[in-house]
Amino acid sequence: MKPQLAYEDLEFLRSDEARPLRILAEYLGPLRRFHRENIADTIVFFGSARLDSSGPLGRYYDEARELARRVTAWSKSLPSHARRFIVCSGGGGGIMEAANRGASDAGGLTIGLNIGLPHEQRPNRWVTRQLSIQFNYFFMRKLWFAYLARALVVFPGGFGTLDELMEILTLAQTRKLDRRIPVLLYGPRYWNEIVNFEALVHHGMIAREDLDLFAFVDDPATALRLLQARLAPVPEEAAPALAHSRTPDEP
Repeated sequence: MKPQLAYEDLEFLRSDEARPLRILAEYLGPLRRFHRENIADTIVFFGSARLDSSGPLGRYYDEARELARRVTAWSKSLPSHARRFIVCSGGGGGIMEAANRGASDAGGLTIGLNIGLPHEQRPNRWVTRQLSIQFNYFFMRKLWFAYLARALVVFPGGFGTLDELMEILTLAQTRKLDRRIPVLLYGPRYWNEIVNFEALVHHGMIAREDLDLFAFVDDPATALRLLQARLAPVPEEAAPALAHSRTPDEP
């Protein structure tokens, strides 16, 4: 019997000993796809998987879809050799589906960084097939959200959305990324009820200037105008335009 190569041994690849290889694969696999599709950077949409177009918060599904459509139409109009500002979501239902669907409405590519969860996370059908990427590790999925992001639009959501939002705000606050990532909180009434930002300032947990790390928006037209203003001018980029971490000695 011919000896089996280690990289063809599924039992080994699924073992504890091979965990570093699986983690590395969740970095190199997406990187290869983004290079192949000439993806330079993304605009990331976060929000609840539980929202659809019905119910008291149903408008957010429709508005996420419309904003993603507008972002994609703008992206396609840019004079770039690379694919710029591609709409990216977590690949599941709710706001994620709305974002991917809106980008598809405009005839553009759209990314879904999916992760398997017991109840509510299944890939939606609007993600571009070759850009539907499945993750096992939350931290590798979050790395890819941050790595290509030029901006975030954060719709109402729960624990997962809060986790993703705070991750990016922490990276921005601590200046661990070499470029600023504009963060738009969509739905000020929701966000000001869920997170008491002023109380964080009052108690000295954040500085007053940390509130400048994000802005509130409440309609697709305003959101697009802010994105265009904060992302202009749009330099030509080779694909992919990865964010880099600052070291403690860098200004």
